Order: sequence, then structure tokens, then C-alpha cells
Amino acid sequence: MRAWRLHQLTGPKALSLDEIPPPEPGEGQVRIRTRIIALNHLDIWVTHGLPAPPSLPHILGGDGAGVVDAVGAGVENLAEGDEVVINPSLSCGACEVCASGETVYCRHFGVLGEHSQGTLAEMVVVPDANAVPKPPNLSWETAGSFSLAAGTAFRMLRRGRLSKGETLVVVGVGGGVSSAAALLGASLGARVFVTSRDPEKIAWAVANGAEAGFDSSGQFAKELKAAAGGLADVVIENVGPATWGQSLRSLRPGGRMVVCGATSGAKAEIFVPALFFRQLEIIGSTMYTPSEYQDLLGLLASGKATPPPVDRVFAFEDLPAAVARLDSARQLGKVALTLG
Repeated sequence: MRAWRLHQLTGPKALSLDEIPPPEPGEGQVRIRTRIIALNHLDIWVTHGLPAPPSLPHILGGDGAGVVDAVGAGVENLAEGDEVVINPSLSCGACEVCASGETVYCRHFGVLGEHSQGTLAEMVVVPDANAVPKPPNLSWETAGSFSLAAGTAFRMLRRGRLSKGETLVVVGVGGGVSSAAALLGASLGARVFVTSRDPEKIAWAVANGAEAGFDSSGQFAKELKAAAGGLADVVIENVGPATWGQSLRSLRPGGRMVVCGATSGAKAEIFVPALFFRQLEIIGSTMYTPSEYQDLLGLLASGKATPPPVDRVFAFEDLPAAVARLDSARQLGKVALTLG
């Protein structure tokens, strides 16, 4: 089979399209012939050895969908020919934490393509629990691209306890997580406001349920107060220090800021008196649980929620162009690859 493999931790240019033997599924595993694969910023970070260097050569990729090609011993819920969505959230499945359903707290928690060989190949092997039947009415593009970003956004909104009628601010709309958060927030009945440095991305958000948008590099807390008649109940933040201060200022007293990333840097300053005097909550969030994934998939399949947009689909062989598109920050939503 063909697979895009990383041979050095020097960035995406160290990826090469290699011909390698297909992986064999072990006990409790299935092999999937991929039809659609989507990129995430995590894939670019991994090429630099972040957050931790993988063993080389390494196959990137967490998102994908395809057809079961082979099943390992003990697999009873799937068969060859089944169409499946790949859930990239990994855990041991055997510990007390996993038994409780809160797999994101598992000591062996990981992400497909970061901690194990990923989807950027013609075939990938995953635990059978991570191959989820594809709803017939879900397009291949959506099935292969929503999981990591929309799943992360869905958990963030739940951890932020967003309720119908509350005010939600999504910072840095345009990427996979932020676009999904804006769409999901609107589907939950929240008043959605967004920020971006790109007027076209703001226009997209307004056309898809947001009330207004503001320049991420400006004083968007003041603009929010004027436009919304008040401050936010929940802020979705994955930019980091570039917007951290304005994001906190955008919260009403008792408001909640949910954080899943730091694309502009790892260290941010905070004015501690404002945190305790205004009784703000800063909530970390990573990935999602199996039950949250199933809930999200059900909402998407029923049409009660809108999936994150697919910005562009490239041929599998055109990975360098797809990575360049993602790295440019010009994309709106997910960048995907097709294998026909």
C-alpha cells in the first residue's frame, strides 16, 4: 500500500509517499481501506516532534473514513465491506476510568496519528471500537473530516455548560474546531458571535448563524458588549496569548472560558484579581468521550447539527499542496484528501 510517512522531525517537507506492506489487524482490530482523510493542525505539529516526538518512520493523520477490509480475531460487531467512520480518540479500554466512560482521562489516552500510526495511508488498522458505522445519509467528505475537530468542539460546549439563549463567543473562527463550535453553538440555540482577522471568515460565520463578528486583533470585548448588549456566558478559545486577554474580558461575571489549544504560543498572562473578583472559570478540554462522539454523530446524521465545512479536497498524492493550504491559515474548515 501507499502511505505518507514522516522520516525526520523537520516539518512537512520530511514526508514522503512510500510503498509499504499493508498492516495486519490483530485481536480486536480492523483494517480499513480509506476513502477520505482530513488534516488537522496537529499533523503539522507532529512533523516537528510536537507535543512529543513519534517513532520514525511515522504515518500521520487522525481523521478518516472508509470500508472495512479485514477483521482480526474476536471482532464480532464489524465485517468486511462495512462502511465506517474512524474515531481518532484512543484509550486502553480496560482501566477503571475507561469503564466509567471518561476515556479522555485514561493514563494511556492518545490520538490516532500522534501516538500511533495514522490515517494518511491507503489502509489503517484501528481498534474495532474506533471504527464506527457510517450513517448512510452522511457524505463521505463529512464522515472523513468531522471527528477530531467537531468532537473537540462538542465536548468544549458541554464542558462550558452552554444553554439555549446564552451568548457564545468563538475566537479565531475559520479552523476546524472553531468553525464546528460556531455551527454547533447555533444549533443549540445560543447567540453566537465570532472573531477572526479575515473578513471573509466572519462573513461565512454570519451567513451560518452567527449574529456578528469582530477583528481578533482588536478590542473585541468592547465590540461584543455593544453588539450583544452584554458580555459572553461562554468563550471558546484555542488561539492562546494573542487573544487571551480579550477573551477573558469578553466574559460576564461568572462566565466560562473553555480552552483546547494555543496556536499563538504556550504561555499567556492573566490578571489574577479579575479572575477571582469576577468569579470567572477557565476550563481545559481535550478531545471527547465515546458517548459524546455518538451523541454528535447522531446530531449530524439527523440534520439537527451542521458539520464543519470542508474547505477543499485534494487528491491523496497532493498532500504537500493540502498541507500548504492548511498551514496558510486561508482555509475555512477542513482540508481533506480523497482516495477515490
